[in-house]
Amino acid sequence: MQTSTDHIRYPGPERRHHRVLVTRNSEYHCRDGVCVAVRDRSTHRFVAEHPALGKRISGGLRFNDNGGIDSITQDSEVKLGEQVCFTADGEERTIITSPLSAIERPPKDVVARYRH
Repeated sequence: MQTSTDHIRYPGPERRHHRVLVTRNSEYHCRDGVCVAVRDRSTHRFVAEHPALGKRISGGLRFNDNGGIDSITQDSEVKLGEQVCFTADGEERTIITSPLSAIERPPKDVVARYRH
């Protein structure tokens, strides 16, 4: 019989597709590392036009108090406290968020509202 804590000990690869990267002002809803929706935290409304939409998580940066870089994370394995970098193939413009305060899983009803 499977218990509710069995998923915590699962040693295999991550199988979930959706994550929400939470900053002070925004939620970046991502599917397989690509931003599919952005929601304003103060209004709880999805932003129709946002520069991060359609861009892939390319990594994360954590700056120290002196302006130097404390850590760099490559790909979509960003960590709390890091600023997320979103980029798109063929584009020079990179979007950098404010520091991450949480990484969450979106509820199914929210996922159903994403534009596909």
